[in-house]
Amino acid sequence: MATAQLLLRRAFSSSSFSSPLRRSPLRSAACFIVPRAAMASSTAPFHKVQIQREDTTFDAYVVGKENAPGIVVLQEWWGVDYEIKNHAVHISQIGEGYRALIPDLYRGKVALDVAEAQHLIEGLDWQGAVKDIQASVEWLKANGSPKVGVTGYCMGGALSIASGVLVPEVDAVVAFYGTPSSELADASKAQAPIQAHFGELDSFVGFADVTAAKSLEEKLKSSGVPYEVHIYPGCSHAFMNISPEALKRRKKMGLTDENQGAINLAWSRFSTWMGRFLGSA
Repeated sequence: MATAQLLLRRAFSSSSFSSPLRRSPLRSAACFIVPRAAMASSTAPFHKVQIQREDTTFDAYVVGKENAPGIVVLQEWWGVDYEIKNHAVHISQIGEGYRALIPDLYRGKVALDVAEAQHLIEGLDWQGAVKDIQASVEWLKANGSPKVGVTGYCMGGALSIASGVLVPEVDAVVAFYGTPSSELADASKAQAPIQAHFGELDSFVGFADVTAAKSLEEKLKSSGVPYEVHIYPGCSHAFMNISPEALKRRKKMGLTDENQGAINLAWSRFSTWMGRFLGSA
């Protein structure tokens, strides 16, 4: 997965995070507000479990009610930090509830800055990460979830799409601003329904920019599975991250956009997609 690593390095070493890209309409989603008070804290009710696959064991963090449909939530390149836990807690509370599971793809390591994140993603075994996702899906199904979806952000977005191609047990995918390299997974061979979200101003050329989004759309069109690809005007990379800590981190990287309307709309679409293919809890 060297291609994705190179794209991430180039994007975050660039001083500019905007580009003159085509705008597309953004509908109102005022009925689906994400309150900041709902974000996770250190006291969030996560339950740590250990999952084994082949000759390795990894930690995973579970939140939500038992026997509900499951959703595997995949980290950004930072690791299992506060923001991916925020997303998992929110997902567990959507509709009648989901059981969300975060697999620790970095085996306990969490980056505090861009240099550390770059080092961690360069050391990731991408094929092994897909196996971790498959084991996570199997764990949820073996522990009461009748159907299981996968979602992820940035690096996790790319891996979520890969899981929709490579893991037959996945029932639905929602990916945020990330696409897998063709050497990891060919999206034209997707087996699961895939919904994908991208920011119009994303500067990850070939990985999460509008060109990558349109390329993914063409591949999904040929796959024959249900799909949706959404582009959000005025949004850059990681636009779903809204905790105070995440906003501070984004601003340090030159990502200054805040668009609550886009966030609400994306979560509304997420809810509809997962509800359609996983069923209500």
